[in-house]
Amino acid sequence: MEFWFTEKQTEHFGITARVKRTLHTEQTDFQKLDVVETEEFGNMLLLDGMVMTTEKDEFVYHEMVAHVPLFTHPNPKQVLVVGGGDGGVIREVLKHPSVEKATLVEIDGKVIEYSKKYLPTIAGSLEDPRVEVKVADGFMHIAESENDYDVIMVDSTEPVGPAVKLFEKGFYEGISKALKEDGIFVAQTDNPWFHSELVAQVYQDVKEIFPITNIYTANIPTYPSGLWTFTIGSKKHDPLAVSDDRFHDIETNYYTKEIHSAAFALPKFVADLKENK
Repeated sequence: MEFWFTEKQTEHFGITARVKRTLHTEQTDFQKLDVVETEEFGNMLLLDGMVMTTEKDEFVYHEMVAHVPLFTHPNPKQVLVVGGGDGGVIREVLKHPSVEKATLVEIDGKVIEYSKKYLPTIAGSLEDPRVEVKVADGFMHIAESENDYDVIMVDSTEPVGPAVKLFEKGFYEGISKALKEDGIFVAQTDNPWFHSELVAQVYQDVKEIFPITNIYTANIPTYPSGLWTFTIGSKKHDPLAVSDDRFHDIETNYYTKEIHSAAFALPKFVADLKENK
């Protein structure tokens, strides 16, 4: 008998993948966690029935969260990742030699535990000596931080459950306080096909706090619609004004110097969201 997993991305639309076997399933203190082995995408982490990451396409998301702000900042030393318990963003952050410490704050320790077990190519860098892992509430960690970080990356789930407050304006104000005077932050901000209002609202909230604010996109096959947005807020450094000598060679599968700029070239219907009030 064939077994298929379907993520219902809207009331009327979903994606489906053929599953070889279920590797783990449990209800954690925060969410339903499943790890399945799929025919097409390898091992897949699901939270509350939503695809978080897969072995096949994870590099797109993790590279684009990490490298756009890290190549924009001239000397990122202290980096914070909120969420991201699968470890993929941390793995990419550590490719930058200037980084002295990368702090991961993940609210659900089970995500870290089972990512290490079933997604070792993604989570393998969590044991690096430059990494500090905290199983804690990222919202509260931000609220208690001031002038601590050069770059902050918000690698959250979609705005449901414990992640809802990570999409609020007050959280972005806290991030600004937690950043140093020339700090940069980036957050995943969902897709413009099914959640255009969210994309527009986050952009406007961030724009009221950070003097340099923009949206960029990437193609991620297993995320709703395949077109994913990221919102970047910077106190000083413009991601579209990075000099060529800032870029150094790192091993990537999606991100390049050319992609860095091209990702900010938005389809008109996405660019129009920046004008919505």
